[in-house]
Amino acid sequence: MSLLEWLQGGLLISGALMFLVGSIGLVRFPDTFTRIHALTKADNLGLGLIVLGLIPASFSLSITLKLLLIWLLVMLASALSGHLVAWEARAQQVPLRQPGETENPEGTHE
Repeated sequence: MSLLEWLQGGLLISGALMFLVGSIGLVRFPDTFTRIHALTKADNLGLGLIVLGLIPASFSLSITLKLLLIWLLVMLASALSGHLVAWEARAQQVPLRQPGETENPEGTHE
């Protein structure tokens, strides 16, 4: 295996791990705002690493530009959707929870 193939493999695996970290953050973080942050940041970085890992395998400039355009569009959509969710959560006055704080079955915080 060449050095380029090792680099591609490392980038692809790192990107997949970033997606995993974002998914874990979605489950583990205590409130809506920190969950949005985990998903948007980790997923954008994960996709960026995957795109960078795929670029050396593309044999034309048009494919490379398409990959970069997809990454740009996903980053814009992720930022926009994250802001929309945060604005709606703020408008509905979704409470912030502290780490370790649990929710009672009645829907109130401890």
